[in-house]
Amino acid sequence: MARVPAAVLSVLNPIRKAPHALARHYRSRQAPTTIELVPQPHPWVRAAGLVAVVLFGAWLGLLVVGNVRVPVGPMNTTMTLRPSFTGGTKINISPLGALELNSHIAPVRLDVNVDQLDPDRSQALVDHPERLSGLQDEVAQDVGRGTFDLAVRSSVAVVAGATALGLAVYRRPRRALAAGGLALTLLGASGGTAYATWRPDSVLEPKFSGLLTSAPSLVGNARSIVTEFDVYQKELARLVTNVTKLYDATSTLPAYAPDPSTIRVLHVSDIHLNPASWKIIASLVEQYKVDVIVDSGDTMDHGTAAENGFLDPIEDLGAPYVWVRGNHDSMITQRYMEGLKNVHVMDEGRARTIKGLRFAGIGDPQFTPDRSKQPGAEQSQELAGARLATALRDQRAAGTPVDIAIAHEPSAAREVDGEVPLVLAGHLHHDEMEVLKYGTRLRIEGSTGGSGLRAIEGKDPDPIEASILYFDRDTRHLQAWDEIELGGLGLTTAEVSRHLPEENQPGASPSPSTPTQTAPSPSS
Repeated sequence: MARVPAAVLSVLNPIRKAPHALARHYRSRQAPTTIELVPQPHPWVRAAGLVAVVLFGAWLGLLVVGNVRVPVGPMNTTMTLRPSFTGGTKINISPLGALELNSHIAPVRLDVNVDQLDPDRSQALVDHPERLSGLQDEVAQDVGRGTFDLAVRSSVAVVAGATALGLAVYRRPRRALAAGGLALTLLGASGGTAYATWRPDSVLEPKFSGLLTSAPSLVGNARSIVTEFDVYQKELARLVTNVTKLYDATSTLPAYAPDPSTIRVLHVSDIHLNPASWKIIASLVEQYKVDVIVDSGDTMDHGTAAENGFLDPIEDLGAPYVWVRGNHDSMITQRYMEGLKNVHVMDEGRARTIKGLRFAGIGDPQFTPDRSKQPGAEQSQELAGARLATALRDQRAAGTPVDIAIAHEPSAAREVDGEVPLVLAGHLHHDEMEVLKYGTRLRIEGSTGGSGLRAIEGKDPDPIEASILYFDRDTRHLQAWDEIELGGLGLTTAEVSRHLPEENQPGASPSPSTPTQTAPSPSS
């Protein structure tokens, strides 16, 4: 066989190998090398994660270093900012309890812990009582200085906490700094919201808990609250002064000194055969120096004669007892009540003056055992309310206007709108306060018996509720009211909340003696 010259092979070899090279190139184009990519989270998920890191880090920062110790007058206090959905201010006065103020609406709450009373500064106030006249300025300066220090320290704590946690989570300095900046922005926005919604007069409507519930004079009585309010510093100084007295004068609470120009009415309702209610009512009568007790019905459960003995303690409660029949009270109950001394049964619009206030009321037209058998229950309530409204108009025409009307069901009570300044009711087992269309104020009381045996039907026991209503003795206007709530069956909690009508808020013009509008007369 003839041999192929080397020169020819050098030319043919590239041509021979070309198909294989082209095949390798084609395969590389058809099956490129794959690189696995880590899926990136959605931007909203990243943002939510950043916000969670910021909030948790800011909370940790406040928890660790976000508090300042501030001397306020004769007391050593610790001020702290805490995350909160409702805002406000909470003053913890250990071991007496706590005082809550609805001072602002923001996602941060100001906690003030009264740590101890400085003996030297307290003794100086006792030895030199003239220094009390300048206490409000001193307290205002102390609070202002403490608030400024708290704002600075809280800002540092929030930024440091969010930045540190951001660095631990993301391990990127830029992301950690972004977390710190966002935390500072949120704190600034919260502070701005608190400043914009600040209510300096919230000190007039406190909520007490613990042993402080038995010191209703801590921020003054009803008349002094309405007539002596000047500026927030003065009320704050009064609060500090009285707390100082609480610590200084042994371990007992101060006796309540009632204003002689104030009439105090205890409103109870829906006792439902709870024997503990009588001890509670007697205690409130003694503690608050109550002038009149008003019971808006459902004292019984079944209205039988066998239950009548339950009512006997009413004679020894220490104050006149004004009563209207509820849907759980029968005519048997009403006749027994009429035979008890010191009891005033209100029915069919009859009026009576008791302790300087004129009352009128009407019994519930429905009795519970018959309610399911008789149609028109709601209409009967409206008719009963209309009869009461007619009686109120007759009283006013005779020159003896009624100050307080009483009905058991709110639907009946609403029918007297425009005929009386205040109407009291119950039945709902929770308290409400409402100003009706024609100016009458409707006060619905909760259950002073904790709903009776119904208290054990639900998961949580119903609270025991009552109210103290303060009236001016001259004008007979409602000046303020205290809502009292005690823990239900097996509980030992207690809260007292002070409230003022809008017309009695500082700077408001006094309310007229009767509702400003007159309700139209009901048709026949």
